[in-house]
Amino acid sequence: MKLSLSKSLGCALLAVMTTALAACGQSTLSGEGAKAAVGATAVDFSLDDIEGNRFRLSDHLGKKVIVLDFWATWCDPCKASMPHLIELYEKYKDQGLLVVGVSIDGPESIAQVKKDVAQMGMTFPVVLDTESRVVAQYNPRRSAPYSVVIDKNGHVIKRHDGYTAGDEIELARVVEAELAK
Repeated sequence: MKLSLSKSLGCALLAVMTTALAACGQSTLSGEGAKAAVGATAVDFSLDDIEGNRFRLSDHLGKKVIVLDFWATWCDPCKASMPHLIELYEKYKDQGLLVVGVSIDGPESIAQVKKDVAQMGMTFPVVLDTESRVVAQYNPRRSAPYSVVIDKNGHVIKRHDGYTAGDEIELARVVEAELAK
């Protein structure tokens, strides 16, 4: 009886959590935001870049292949992937690729962003999502690094969580295929 009651309570708790997460627009299995699902139209946003200029995604949608790279100054895998993103951007920017670094740093580390951008030699735009508005749309689990590829038609075509050596090969393949269309 005791085991059955514990099991029932556990199932009830799981059901409540599933309902609560679904109401927040998150899946219990993957934490994926519905608006950033593969095949969905990219959600527009406007954020300040590290120089204080306004960056609007809509200025680039339908014109370029876009890679949104969610990263943070405290994230070592982000730093490991960055040279590959810079190389990809430099190689294809004149062919229609835009990489946008979306810093997910909070108030405690935001001052470090500009220094890290300079130190790593990031040549693409870096925007500051200090209020986590864009993260909520594209990366609700706040994973870092986390990349989203948007095609020239403004649709999300790929998402990738984390970085392991070799991931850059698949990203380059996806970008090259989209640029060739």
